[in-house]
Amino acid sequence: MLQPFVIGLGRAGADLHLRVLERVRAAASELFAPGPVIASDPDGSKHRPDVIATGSIEAATALLDPQRTVAHLCTPPESRAEVLAELVGHGFRRIVVEKPLATDPAELETIEALRDRHGLDLVVVSHWLDSRLTEHLAELISRGGLRSIAFDQDKPRFARSTTTGGHPTAFDVELPHSLGVVLRLAGAAQLTAAECGDMRCEDAVLPGLGSARLTLTHPGGVRSEIRSDLTAPIRRRRIVLEFDDEQVVGHYPISAEDDHAHLEVDGLRRVFRDDALTRFVLRAYRHFHAPGAEHGTFELHRDIIRLLTAAKERTFEYAH
Repeated sequence: MLQPFVIGLGRAGADLHLRVLERVRAAASELFAPGPVIASDPDGSKHRPDVIATGSIEAATALLDPQRTVAHLCTPPESRAEVLAELVGHGFRRIVVEKPLATDPAELETIEALRDRHGLDLVVVSHWLDSRLTEHLAELISRGGLRSIAFDQDKPRFARSTTTGGHPTAFDVELPHSLGVVLRLAGAAQLTAAECGDMRCEDAVLPGLGSARLTLTHPGGVRSEIRSDLTAPIRRRRIVLEFDDEQVVGHYPISAEDDHAHLEVDGLRRVFRDDALTRFVLRAYRHFHAPGAEHGTFELHRDIIRLLTAAKERTFEYAH
């Protein structure tokens, strides 16, 4: 039986991981040790009645058996390797890592070295791959005739971008999710174009945090375009598949407040529940409980980082 340990009680840790752990523990109690979730966050004011919050990983370790613990790494992405090294030093080996796995190839290389040297079982959050909508789209694509994919991820992110750090560009915020879906649906890709825009609000200018766009080519000539606007007035997670003889439109749930997806095929729309994060976390814990084959998310995110790095290099003209 496994004990969850959440590192970082920001939005990802407190609003997503703790919430979904509550649902998953209720649905599959046989996988989990009884008692509250253990958490670590430097801000001691962040706590819930069902969580024992500590001020550091070291303090939390006194309450945990690392060999029976699943650590949820929810700290900002620019500190991934540093926090992973600390977890390794305390004996943790099963780790769920929030996206993106890394923000540049150098950090990815450090993480891979830690993984290989210490036998880490790393599962990177990519819950849209467990989405029922993604499954329906994959089934449609299996019939053939796919020509292109367009993915739009828009949401206003002014408050978080101006008050918190950790995501260096708009490429690192939403695109790891949509890019993972596109790679799973259309196969390996090469970058053909990339753009990134600044966020502007009143007197503030945040370079590279306003918008991002990728254009990719896939086997068989399939073309995909992924766009994200973090200055948009509304939220949208829309995917459009163009086939030889039809168009398919899907809408992923836009927030944790409503977990319903939309799928329109031949003018007919279906609406269905699509709690992808719960499905993802449940599958991860079943994997940790009886590990066998690779979970499969690490290699996918290596490809994601490769493509996003190429996009940054093309857009900002820097090299790592």
